[in-house]
Amino acid sequence: MDKIDIAPPCLLVILGAAGDLTRRKLMPTLYAMHIAGHLPPSFAILGMARSEMDDAAFRAAMRTACETFGDPPEDAGWQSFADRLHYQTGNFNDADAYRALAGRVTELDARHATGGNRMFFLATLPSLYAAIATQLGAAGLVHLDPQGPFSRVLIEKPFGHDLSSAQALNHALHEVFREEQIFRIDHYLGKETVQNILVLRFANAVFEPLWNRQHIDYVQISAAEHIGVGSRGGYYEESGVLRDMVQNHLLQLLALVAMEAPLNFSADRVRDRKVDVFRALRTMLGEETYHDVVLGQYAPSADGSLPGYHQEAGVAPDSVTPTFAALKVHVDNWRWQGVPFYLRTGKRLAKGCAEVVVQFRSIPFCVFGEEQACARIAPNRLVLSIQPEESIHLEFATKVPGNGLAVDTARMHFGFNDRYPDAPPPYQRLLLDALRGEQLLFSRADGVEMSWHFITPILEAYADGIHPDARPYPYPAGSQGPVAADELLAQDSHNWQRLGGV
Repeated sequence: MDKIDIAPPCLLVILGAAGDLTRRKLMPTLYAMHIAGHLPPSFAILGMARSEMDDAAFRAAMRTACETFGDPPEDAGWQSFADRLHYQTGNFNDADAYRALAGRVTELDARHATGGNRMFFLATLPSLYAAIATQLGAAGLVHLDPQGPFSRVLIEKPFGHDLSSAQALNHALHEVFREEQIFRIDHYLGKETVQNILVLRFANAVFEPLWNRQHIDYVQISAAEHIGVGSRGGYYEESGVLRDMVQNHLLQLLALVAMEAPLNFSADRVRDRKVDVFRALRTMLGEETYHDVVLGQYAPSADGSLPGYHQEAGVAPDSVTPTFAALKVHVDNWRWQGVPFYLRTGKRLAKGCAEVVVQFRSIPFCVFGEEQACARIAPNRLVLSIQPEESIHLEFATKVPGNGLAVDTARMHFGFNDRYPDAPPPYQRLLLDALRGEQLLFSRADGVEMSWHFITPILEAYADGIHPDARPYPYPAGSQGPVAADELLAQDSHNWQRLGGV
């Protein structure tokens, strides 16, 4: 195995080790990395949570988690992995718990020969991030010398719930960690198609000269889910779709599509150019917000088989929390002036999919003369499918065989899984990068704050629900979304690509 695919010696400390994130995603991923040889012998995992457990009980609980949410472990493979697992009971608000944790970390550093390297994964409620970081610093658990053993912290979204809270969180983290020690995880950025946007643009001379306002008519970025909020109704009531999806996933995709070429492919140079895009986003204020944003909320399906948002557990019966958003976004710079970026995301839609559609401009003049032939010449379209399958396809005009001139649209298709069936899952790639200190696929503090700078005025415009356009439009569960979202594009004589359509 290439050295780049193996994590360095490290003690991974999981705070919130008894929670859903650890059971459903983190532990099955770590076990898969162990079996694949991505973890060195000098690697150990220490879980901490309030639940009373010893090492044996923790190992048993994690085996059950891997059996339920990952590949069922085999006895031999599991035993060698279980030997890495340890547990410490502690309350996240108790300073004594962190002093006890420090003692256990010192012990396990020596036992597993991790060289003092450690990463703290905060698998807790986001509201605890700042306090936990402060406690870790106060207990002396964070190495500050860049030349010594590394200390890193990894957190999941959301990174705040508006601009001021994001700034406060960054400030609290920076009181303890340097920016290069902080890894803010967005699982969309671990997907191969998302990473391939930059390679497609900057490694292919055929695309980059056309990647501008002269040749591109508009861009659509969609992230649709066919499921509802399920058991997360309480969380969703506090977040809504703008915080849950637009501020992070969709704006990250927009930045990759719209950014200028970086000086090189290092993490900071790429993230510099992404932040430039966030700075160029046209702020929506006042009535502009209601003109360029459509929010929706799913209602029961037409046949009554799917519940509406108000029927979900943990949701207030009069809730106006949006579950769907469509936005018309402008990037005010030389490359993109006048090119609309349409963003769309929602729950309980017709199909779960995520994709980027780059619509090129129509030909300026039809030379074929025949009206029927000219009418069938559709603009070129490049579609980057992120899920459920990761693929790229390009649409172009071609002649239909036979007498006369008939034009049809052909599709050239590339499937990642067909070409690279052994590509690592996104979460595994992100964890390995974080352990190796590679920050390219993680958000930087200024990028987080600039994305909130764009989203916060929209949140404020819809906060009170007084304006007649501030209430979300209902749409049937299982549909393409509210009709108002179609009208948003119809104003520009454009149409959404059907969810999951090609």
